[in-house]
Amino acid sequence: MKLTTEFSLSKFIETEKLAAYYELTKPGITFSVLASMIVGFILGSGSEINYVMLIHAIIGTWLIASGTAAHNQFLEWRLDGKMKRTRQRPVPSSKISPKQSVFFSLFLIFGGLIYLMAVVNFVAGLVSLLTTLLYLGVYTPMKRISVVNVFIGAIPGALPPVGGWAAAVGHLGSTGMWLLFGIVFLWQVPHVMAIAWVCKDDYSNAGFRMLPKSDDNGYKAAGLIISCLVALLPVCYGLYYIGMNSWLYLAGALISSLAFLYYGIVFFKDRDKSSAKNLMFASFAYLPVVWIFVIIDRLLL
Repeated sequence: MKLTTEFSLSKFIETEKLAAYYELTKPGITFSVLASMIVGFILGSGSEINYVMLIHAIIGTWLIASGTAAHNQFLEWRLDGKMKRTRQRPVPSSKISPKQSVFFSLFLIFGGLIYLMAVVNFVAGLVSLLTTLLYLGVYTPMKRISVVNVFIGAIPGALPPVGGWAAAVGHLGSTGMWLLFGIVFLWQVPHVMAIAWVCKDDYSNAGFRMLPKSDDNGYKAAGLIISCLVALLPVCYGLYYIGMNSWLYLAGALISSLAFLYYGIVFFKDRDKSSAKNLMFASFAYLPVVWIFVIIDRLLL
């Protein structure tokens, strides 16, 4: 009986450890990265989609994106411990040690980079490497220095569709690819700022500068949000204009963008936590909805 109990306890601890490593990869964010990469791959492929290469691109991208997310948690684990929303993450909660997290994250990063360069193509590997370097080497330290970090962080955040396009064709010379980059870049600024407004006390406790200085009334943040949401409309239209997608995508993307803009206008008017939370939820829905319209339009019409 004692042996059975010890065995069960051991299995539970092992399962809990594996769950902690999985949590370290930020699966929600990693899935979003994969979705954007897949959209870039599908649009970049033209009329012939190489599904075997797409699977390879997914594997390599998952590895390096998971490793980047894990290494970010290693770099910020002390700061995460100061915030309510992050103090239960694997490293600050001591489910995984800092040393374990750094070895795990670097293994995934280098594994993904080697996989992409060896199995997919060199350009796709370079895009993923640039994404990781910008995210970890520039965006992460800038979060404690200036709100400019939001715009810097939007660059690696918008590179996954570029990586997907590169994985499909092996080069970066396409207007459609950069329009996809623009959609994700412009989406990410209001997305991050809405979260920052909802969690501004938490961010302030950790020393993160995610909102403009001297902006107690919120007009600066709201102005930046509205600017990006308005700019989303012509960028989304651009995919239709260049013939990359049809009216089905255009209708879905413009309706989604106008709905997103509506919540931005409400936030501009109220500038409170409730309107920021509604904008945040709208941002969660926006990109998946637009990608669904892109893929349906591309595959069915």
